[in-house]
Amino acid sequence: MAAYTAIDDPEAYFQTKTYTGNNTDGLAITFDGDTDMSPNLIWFKVRSHAHSSCIADTVRGISDGGTKVIHSDLTNAETTCNASTGLKTADSDGFTLGAETSTSGSINGSSKTYVAWCWKESATSGCDIIQFTGNATARTISHSLSAVPKMILMKNLANGDAQWVVYHVKTGNTQALYLNTTTAPVDVAGFFNDTDPTSSVFTVGTDTACNGDGNSQINYAWSEKQGFSKFGTYVGNGNSGTDGTFVYLGFRPAMVLVKRTNGAKDWKIFDIKRNGYNGSNEVLEPNNSDAEDTTEFLHFLSNGFKWVIPSSDAKYADVNGEDDTFVYAAFAYSPFVNSEGVPNNAV
Repeated sequence: MAAYTAIDDPEAYFQTKTYTGNNTDGLAITFDGDTDMSPNLIWFKVRSHAHSSCIADTVRGISDGGTKVIHSDLTNAETTCNASTGLKTADSDGFTLGAETSTSGSINGSSKTYVAWCWKESATSGCDIIQFTGNATARTISHSLSAVPKMILMKNLANGDAQWVVYHVKTGNTQALYLNTTTAPVDVAGFFNDTDPTSSVFTVGTDTACNGDGNSQINYAWSEKQGFSKFGTYVGNGNSGTDGTFVYLGFRPAMVLVKRTNGAKDWKIFDIKRNGYNGSNEVLEPNNSDAEDTTEFLHFLSNGFKWVIPSSDAKYADVNGEDDTFVYAAFAYSPFVNSEGVPNNAV
């Protein structure tokens, strides 16, 4: 029997929401699940059109006319939404949007389709949002996970040339990934000072991207929770279609983020809500502004995910090239076995 989960109800801590914009001030978006959740971290991406993602959080502030956003595909410094635009409030079971002031449709364009990946900050689920002011001196930064972080997304909020730096447990403390590019892992001691995070702190070095002198820095950190989240690696088997690599998670995933590490390839995000059934799980790429790709890449299973993309597809090597290495982050829709020993089902 599989190990029981630490969290029976993943929707209390992570939810994916799809919606259609209407360019109207006060558009209220409510989560679909039975469990209410007030989000602390919201990552928006327009699906139907090309546009940069928008990432907001309650630590930097979510308010009418004052929400600050950053973009996963850009190095830009954070910007503040104008009055009655953008994300207005984080609500008890969703969020409320303002009207768009331009035709770009970043989060509420008329008739445009969107997805929002939403986390509740909690040590229980292993999600922490940490903001600090950099000083360009290697040091430790406290977090509130009470467990060792397995992945941290780091962004300098003031420097428009600073990369998004990603610490992943499987690339280690000497290498980092850039969320906003296709680049393979880079070795920069100034990012993490070649030091593993602990259950109370993580280390930043002297580099501007992670610890810019006098710059405000935001960090999104996750620890791993059995049956709810997993941060791992796999090797592609080079097989096509339904014989692609299977990755065991111990839960039915709601969202999967993947990056090839032995080559320069796009990041990939998949989720269970944009179509909601195997045979049509569409992909978005957080390092670019493209609309979603409708190629069938993977199947969500009761205990993990399996690649099904044809080897003839141009993006096959992004996820399942033979002997290629990949890292991933995954969050649960339902545990494989709940705390009562009851198993779930595939999509």
